[in-house]
Amino acid sequence: MNSPLYALVAYVRSPIGRFVEDLRRDLHPEIPELPAHVTVLPPRQLPGTEEEARLLVQEICRTVKPFEIVLGDVETFAPSTPTVFIRVAHAAYRMRDLHDRLNTGALQYAEPWPYMPHLTVVKLPVEEDAVQAAELARQRWASFGNSRRVLIEELTFVREDGGLHAWLDLASFPLGRRAAVAKK
Repeated sequence: MNSPLYALVAYVRSPIGRFVEDLRRDLHPEIPELPAHVTVLPPRQLPGTEEEARLLVQEICRTVKPFEIVLGDVETFAPSTPTVFIRVAHAAYRMRDLHDRLNTGALQYAEPWPYMPHLTVVKLPVEEDAVQAAELARQRWASFGNSRRVLIEELTFVREDGGLHAWLDLASFPLGRRAAVAKK
């Protein structure tokens, strides 16, 4: 039996999040509901225990103040992977710094690709589908009339739960010294 995969995400619960969730349903209705999120640590097996990883996230989140990012263009990771995403255009360095600080100890993982801050729209089965989906996503994103700003103020530690698109929230960690107590 393989060890489960874990990830660390910042959920996007705003008009942008609803936009991405609706777009995902249109582009790939077969996949289960998945909340819109910016990935901080991509899926990985843990070198330590789940509890060690939780404690590390909690400790680091205490030292990071909430910050704002701005989303940019729709892109795809094809041909590496048939994934459509919205790139973080402003304050991506803050996401990379957070990623680098967390990719250590009980969360350390040698990722196969360089970390690129983004909000995933959809991962499709084949590259051709991703290219077509990216074009539709670009058209819809161009007409999105709300702010493209996202406040990163809480991280959620998640574990794969029985399938590629099913994830279970394990704990949430507000950013900043005063509130960094895990909510289970």
